Amino acid sequence: MSPHHAVDGAHFDDAHSAGEPRRAVREGLGVALATSAYGISFGALAVASGLDVWQTCVLSLVMFTGGSQFAFVGIVAAGGLAAAPSAIASAALLGVRNIAYGIRMSPVIGPGFWRRAAAAQFTIDESTAVSLAQTGQRARTLGFWVTGIGIYIGWNLSTLAGALLGDVLGDPRAYGLDAAAAAAFLALLWPRLRARQPIVVGIAAAVIATILTPVLMPGLPVIIAAVVAILVGWTNWLGRPATPVAGALGDEPDDVPEREGLP
Repeated sequence: MSPHHAVDGAHFDDAHSAGEPRRAVREGLGVALATSAYGISFGALAVASGLDVWQTCVLSLVMFTGGSQFAFVGIVAAGGLAAAPSAIASAALLGVRNIAYGIRMSPVIGPGFWRRAAAAQFTIDESTAVSLAQTGQRARTLGFWVTGIGIYIGWNLSTLAGALLGDVLGDPRAYGLDAAAAAAFLALLWPRLRARQPIVVGIAAAVIATILTPVLMPGLPVIIAAVVAILVGWTNWLGRPATPVAGALGDEPDDVPEREGLP
């Protein structure tokens, strides 16, 4: 490599390192805004399912995982109080994925009991996705906290608004609010689908979840699809082997940024 290319590469690294934390904050705030919007949908559906306004708000404050909350109120709406055990089981199954997120995010959060205890409440799909979409440690940490705290505040405010205005809004699905979270998560996932392995994992997980959703209780299709993704990632099936340079740096292959036009 020539000295000129070395200098250009150093400048690229400096600019990338300086700009990535700001980008992580922007992405976190954008995802928080989009995800918080469909908290209105949850608030309205929960009240329509028979929960009081305060019960709906406590559910968002304590449980704080959209998929589990929707599963809970959906089953209660269909079966009433007698369906509560099934609703709790389904919500718990959907929440199991957060354990895997916690393991993956542990190096990002760092040591300290109180820091980890606080992070546990904000470890959700979106905060994990925004964090892992970054390459630098500081950007990953900022992405996690900005997204998690932003969604927590916005989600609870919009839950209260939806619960209070549920009768006025009518069916929140008519506004597309039930699809806001899926759209935000797809926007995070799409830039990562650049290699053969993540594309195959995404398609396989989507097909499996779609096929199993009508025949299994809520929560199980998500867990089974996640197991498929873990197995493919663990065996590195269809993936490229780690290069010696990446291994020496301690980075995973997907974490090394690509620089077009640089040797």
